[in-house]
Amino acid sequence: MSNKTEQREMLAILCLTDACDRPESELFIGLKNAGFSVDVMCNPKGRNYQRLVAENMVVQQMALKSRFDKEGIQAISKQLKSRRYDIIHAYNPRALACALRASKGTSIKIVAYRGIIGNISFLNPESWITFLHPRVSKIVCVADAIKDYLASLKFLWMRISDEKLIRIYKGHDLAWYQAAPANLEQFGVPAGAFVVCSTGRNNPRKGYDDLIDAMNRLPDDLSAHLLLVGDAIDSQELKTQVAQSKHPERIHFTGYRDDAPAIAAASDVFVLPSKEREGLPRAVIEAMAYGVTPVVTRVGGMPELVEEDVSGLVVPPENSVALSSAIERLYRDKTLLDKLGRAAKARIAKDFHTSQTVRETGELYKSLMGKN
Repeated sequence: MSNKTEQREMLAILCLTDACDRPESELFIGLKNAGFSVDVMCNPKGRNYQRLVAENMVVQQMALKSRFDKEGIQAISKQLKSRRYDIIHAYNPRALACALRASKGTSIKIVAYRGIIGNISFLNPESWITFLHPRVSKIVCVADAIKDYLASLKFLWMRISDEKLIRIYKGHDLAWYQAAPANLEQFGVPAGAFVVCSTGRNNPRKGYDDLIDAMNRLPDDLSAHLLLVGDAIDSQELKTQVAQSKHPERIHFTGYRDDAPAIAAASDVFVLPSKEREGLPRAVIEAMAYGVTPVVTRVGGMPELVEEDVSGLVVPPENSVALSSAIERLYRDKTLLDKLGRAAKARIAKDFHTSQTVRETGELYKSLMGKN
């Protein structure tokens, strides 16, 4: 078989993203190594940009400003004219909207990615230029909870067909998580203290207020410290709540940190107390990859990630009493803490490995082109 024939038979994929994370970048590379021709348009400010450049995968730099980015649409259109592509895989709503415009009049298959619950409606015009657009062939959902949410959307006779939805977990690799645990004394945490860590954005739905209340409910004989990693330090409401708690000296704000996974790795428990709309949170996965026991709320895809009493603890959302009890249980039962931490790490290695994501994504591409 000639090289030209091989090139024609190789499926060509154009991936459109922003500052892609490590799992996304390794997915692109894995697909290339699996025999797909993968080109990437992405933001050069991304932490993994040079990794893709080294693999000769970046065909254009792109940082979309909106879903109507004229320059971005023109750049995508130009790239589509430069060679034959079978599939466009868009990894965010901006990229999806611009890809649909740029590929108008072509037969290219459009694959969308969805990582969170919410913000899609048949009554929302913006949804019709992204996920509800009739030219979207498949929506890859990062968790079954997101797939179920999209399947539940209805208005009159309209709904998203089950055939259009597929769940593919975003894969990781334990080899990516080898950083030495951070020294928590830099944040005022005493050496040897029992540490609860939580990482995320300053957003009311993240449930930091519930976590602070849960820490305040711990018995007086239980000396645990809480590390809030991220821009929660900017919330005056949370700072006031901490100041009014029984032991404000045990709650520490770190601000935004590039070494958040290393901070989690140095902790005993990782908590994500979200109230709503979680997908498959990377912060929880990173902590589990380091063998840190997770405590999460029963929100979105988190119960899919953390198996109750097997690889962590799952509590109801907006329930600081249950959250406090879970933390106390782990504090008092070191055997359970260690057991769940080991199981959490094994779960990421076995059930959320990047090779699985590559394989399932490749199968999706082949099925769209009738090659299965």
